[in-house]
Amino acid sequence: MKTYCYFAFCLTLLAPLSWSSPAELGDYQLVWQDEFNCQNRLSNADWDYEQGFVRNHELQWYQQDNAYCDDGLLIIEGRRESKLNPKYQANSENWRNSRAHIDYTSASVTTKGKHSWLYGRFEVRAKIRAEDGLWPAIWFLGNTGNWPSKGEIDLMEYYQGQILANAAWGDNKAIWDTVKVPLTSFKNKGWDQDFHLWRMDWNKNSIKLFVDGELINTIDLTKAVNPAGVVPRHPFQQPHYLILNLAIGGEQGGSPAQSYFPSRYEIDYVRIYQK
Repeated sequence: MKTYCYFAFCLTLLAPLSWSSPAELGDYQLVWQDEFNCQNRLSNADWDYEQGFVRNHELQWYQQDNAYCDDGLLIIEGRRESKLNPKYQANSENWRNSRAHIDYTSASVTTKGKHSWLYGRFEVRAKIRAEDGLWPAIWFLGNTGNWPSKGEIDLMEYYQGQILANAAWGDNKAIWDTVKVPLTSFKNKGWDQDFHLWRMDWNKNSIKLFVDGELINTIDLTKAVNPAGVVPRHPFQQPHYLILNLAIGGEQGGSPAQSYFPSRYEIDYVRIYQK
C-alpha cells in the first residue's frame, strides 16, 4: 500500500463553500446534476440501489428503504435493527450467507448502468456523522474490468476519526494512492455538524481531490497503470460511475456498538461539469 499521511493538514475555511462560480469554472459546463428535490424516492432513471450484504465484511444490510429525499436532501440512514437474513444458509462459508441475523441496515445508491463520466469536475456537498463504526463514502468505479483493475476513486471516505482521499488500481492485489487526514487537524470544532464541499478535478494526467477548496491528494495518472496484460491497462482513462453509501463496521469502519442510531448521511447535491 502506498500511503501519504498529512498529520499537519489544516483547513482554514470555517463556512461551507457553494458550487463553483462561473469564473472558477472556465471552460467547464454543467452536464449532469441532482439537487434531490424529489418526492421521497430517487429517480429510477438516474439511480439504482445495492442490496444485501455486499463487501468488506460490513455489518449493514443494504436496502432501498434507507435512502430517501427530505427537504432537498438525499438522506442515507443507518439503523440499528434486527431482522432475519433472507439469504441465510446454515454452515455456509460465505460471510454474506452465514449470518443468521441482520443487526444494522443502511443504503448504497449508484449510477451504475445509468450514468458514467470520463474526466471533468465533480462536486458533492454533504454532511457526515463522525462516529465510531460509521463509514460514509463518495466514490467511483470504472465501467470495464474487475476490481481493482477497473479503477476506484474515493473522493471521500470517513472512518475511525479520519477523512481519506484515495485511488486504487492493479491486478490481484490493489495498488493504493491514499491520503489520510485526522479530524483533529481541522481548525473548526464540530466539523461534522456542517456541510462540506468535496470536489474532484479529473483529466487525462491527474486526479485532484479537494475538501472545501483545499487540495488533499493528487493522483498522477501516468503512474496509475495496470500491469501488462491486464484489462484495462489505463483504468482512469475510461468512464466511471458514482456510488454514495453509508457502510457500518466491516474491515475498516470499526465498532458501532456505542454510536447513536439512526444516523444520517446527508447529501445536498451532486454536480458534474465537463469541458
